[in-house]
Amino acid sequence: MNRILSLFIFMSIGFAQFDSYDLANYPVERDSIGLPKPVKAMFKSFLVPGLGQIQNQDHWWKPVLFAGIETIGIISSFNYGKRAEDIRRQFEAYGDAHWSLERWYNNTKTIFPDRWEEILIGTHKLGLKIGGSYYFTDQLAQLVQQYAWSEIAVIRDRDFYENIGKYDQFVGGWDDPYDDPFDAVGNWYTVQKGSVESIILTKRKDDYRDQRHESNILKHYSRYAVSVVMFNHLVSGLEAAWTANNQSKNIPKLDLNYNPVNKWGVGGVRITYAW
Repeated sequence: MNRILSLFIFMSIGFAQFDSYDLANYPVERDSIGLPKPVKAMFKSFLVPGLGQIQNQDHWWKPVLFAGIETIGIISSFNYGKRAEDIRRQFEAYGDAHWSLERWYNNTKTIFPDRWEEILIGTHKLGLKIGGSYYFTDQLAQLVQQYAWSEIAVIRDRDFYENIGKYDQFVGGWDDPYDDPFDAVGNWYTVQKGSVESIILTKRKDDYRDQRHESNILKHYSRYAVSVVMFNHLVSGLEAAWTANNQSKNIPKLDLNYNPVNKWGVGGVRITYAW
């Protein structure tokens, strides 16, 4: 009886020390699971175009092609973006030098004598700052009765540089020598746009618009170059995966044999099968 009791106590202690949740207590053989070759090639080329082609030991021109497109795309995007920013700073400085709020107010009275207040209010607004307070140009007629021009500052933000070149409402602010703005000649002139719309321009406003348009075009080119780079990553990755998949399937390669005697230069078909 004592022996049976001792054996029972010994077995209870042994099982009590066994942790059924500890994986180390289970002799399970572990193995690593690697990614298939096509997947590796695809992700390599997604990261660095041409790298998956190198893994596949492809023809030399494939990685050179994808790497070349990548390099040209990045350089083009940078150059176009830099030129766009240089021209942006240039046309903004031009606008600062040749457009003023006080001139806009006074010339608007001259150009539109019967509805100048309506033009000031208009459909678009420029931001104004007086001391620590902010206003808009639709309040300008009242503000000039209370403050000196030296106290009223126009906020020269992105909307400002767009509005002074885009809308007739703000044409009066340009400092070209004034003449009739409703004819087709002189420093101030009207241009027909379409069958019904016309716009009032000055020579300096037109120059400003050309600079701004060129900057915007270059920005578009910079974005297009970025799109080419992204597309290059995608195409390189898919091509690397497709090639690696074909290699793993050992698909036979077909080539044409050259024959200088044949009229068409073809002397037969060569089938290569590698394993």
